[in-house]
Amino acid sequence: MKATYRTAGPIITSLLDTDWYKVTMMQGVHHKYPNASVTWEFRSRNAEDLEPYIGEIRRQIDQLATLQLTKEESAFLSTFSYMSPDFIRFLELFRFRPEYVDVYMEGNELCIVIDGPWSHSILFEIVILAIISEVRNRALYPNVSIDQAIEQLRHKLDTLRDAYPAEQLASFNLADFGTRRRLSQPVQEAIVEVLAKEFPGNFVGTSNVDIARRHGIHPMGTMAHEWVMAHQQLGSRLVDSQRAALEAWVQEYRGDLGIALTDTITLDAFLRDFDLYFAKLFDGLRHDSGDPIVFAEKCIRHYETLGIDPMTKTLIFSDALTFDKAMKIKTALEGRIRTSFGIGTSLTCDIPGVQPMNIVIKMVSCNGQPVAKISDEPGKTISRDTDYVRYLKSVFGVEH
Repeated sequence: MKATYRTAGPIITSLLDTDWYKVTMMQGVHHKYPNASVTWEFRSRNAEDLEPYIGEIRRQIDQLATLQLTKEESAFLSTFSYMSPDFIRFLELFRFRPEYVDVYMEGNELCIVIDGPWSHSILFEIVILAIISEVRNRALYPNVSIDQAIEQLRHKLDTLRDAYPAEQLASFNLADFGTRRRLSQPVQEAIVEVLAKEFPGNFVGTSNVDIARRHGIHPMGTMAHEWVMAHQQLGSRLVDSQRAALEAWVQEYRGDLGIALTDTITLDAFLRDFDLYFAKLFDGLRHDSGDPIVFAEKCIRHYETLGIDPMTKTLIFSDALTFDKAMKIKTALEGRIRTSFGIGTSLTCDIPGVQPMNIVIKMVSCNGQPVAKISDEPGKTISRDTDYVRYLKSVFGVEH
């Protein structure tokens, strides 16, 4: 059955309706790489016809140009000691530039290319993914309600409490990472409200800055793959690019936001660069692809080899998690290293009868040169330049 579409109001109504790590990376870019230019490309991992929605997607992207930081939002950012006044002022002046975004069909495939100055185009990724997801969901599931989403969440929380004793759940830390593939903005906000009220000892925050601000919840996030990927073309030798990315982060945040992302060029290549210096400076590591237990075991061994007690560090897991997957990981690692879990689609687009999207927007070039992500899960490798991927693998000794 072909989807029908009904237009509605703007999906994105706040400049901060995005993930915290976009804001934190944006500050780093603003300070360190104000002249860098980058290109992102959209990928859909669903075999799904998105052509019926292209006009509305364009309309929603055009409406982003009207957004600006409010006085209340500026004041909120000022409460974080690591958010610098000059960057907040920059955000107050910032406006989305829709001309940096090209939306078109190539055969049966929706294509979106974002091309522009890094500091002026960095915020497009999350909001465009949220727009695509909500435009499509409005068409396919017009009768799905917020109450259904809440009912499903409460059912999952009841199942979780039945499956695990209270003492085991007591140290289960959960954050909402569901902005980009949510059913809708109202559904994500409702889910966060329920978690904050009904799972308070476990719910530690949300990645969504706007929702965090309006509900007095901690925003969660540090860096994403693009930070490490861009450093492949930001002046250092390629073999030194991961260390350069980590060092630039440390210089910007001076001990705050100390969770490093590990799988831009596979975990093994990352750990070779993550020496005692960085292991002491960063509070922990984030997992986003590959077997989570294999990942954890390698990280624990790495810390032990460096003479660091793993129980002083935290592993954050964020790869396609459900409550049950997260608890199995936590149980397997109990007493060996601290854990926390960021759950996305399974929180904000998990309703019976609803098929969530599997969509990404990834950086493909920086300063006119290719960049790539070589994931611990081969299907997640991102690049449009196969020769560059081969070269990157050879430089970092990656075999798969």
